[in-house]
Amino acid sequence: MANTAEDFNKKRLRSSNITVVISISLVLFLVGLIGLILINAQKYSDYLKEQLVVNAYFDDNYDPKDSAKVSKIELEAVQSIEKLAPVKKATYISRERATLEAKKSLGVDGQSLFEQNIFPSSVEISLKPEYNDSTKINTALKQITSIPGIVDVKNDSDSQKIYNVLNRILKWILAFSVLFLILAIVLINNSIRLKIYSKRFIIKTMQLVGANRIFILKPFIKEAFVLGLIGALVGLLALFGVWYYFTTTIQTPFLQDNKQYLQLIALVLVVGVLITIISTIVATWRFLRTNIDDLYYN
Repeated sequence: MANTAEDFNKKRLRSSNITVVISISLVLFLVGLIGLILINAQKYSDYLKEQLVVNAYFDDNYDPKDSAKVSKIELEAVQSIEKLAPVKKATYISRERATLEAKKSLGVDGQSLFEQNIFPSSVEISLKPEYNDSTKINTALKQITSIPGIVDVKNDSDSQKIYNVLNRILKWILAFSVLFLILAIVLINNSIRLKIYSKRFIIKTMQLVGANRIFILKPFIKEAFVLGLIGALVGLLALFGVWYYFTTTIQTPFLQDNKQYLQLIALVLVVGVLITIISTIVATWRFLRTNIDDLYYN
């Protein structure tokens, strides 16, 4: 009979541990998934912002005799633009190249439409993603306009709307991520509290026979660390299994940053272990401070 009761308690304990690990794994899997979505949403937003360019135009009215001097001024202007803090990339477009691109866009191969290079030379500028908001864009445009040789700077008005929409979407994703992290903390805390609740009489018995609180807490903290670590690892395995499937079937237009993914792994591990340990300490301490008569009503 004793063996039967002991076996029953072992099975009950094992079942309780498995339930806690599964709960932690599922919650951390979703937390990690939200983290991956946030990372890639930021990257895709930056990629889209970099595709929206600013065009700076040079003066087209000059004497052909001064072509060499004008070319030198334009190249110096391009170099100055490249040194500006908001600029990620600057591409010089000569009059010849501008005319050639115009012909291609219009489907014209011959010289019948354009007898000469009627388009001014320009610079196609990609701004750094962090400078792509309405205030910083205006500042960047003023800096570009101040470069000697630049007579006009054009930025598509729709670009401002796109920047604002992308920034608004990222803020909503970030807010949702924070909310979900709070929910994850609550869910893991509840799972741990239920586990500790089932051991409230054991905790009180150890206290009554003279064990101090630190001595009672130690085995619970060790167990919480192991459960949190296992739960985090299982959640991460599931997460990157799903992510590997999508990355091998969907090609992204931007480079993957392994550093950010390593930071996400560390964050999930720390969150899983830390929340589990803190929840265990709080729940155990609660029963250590509870009167024995109150255990039957909590």
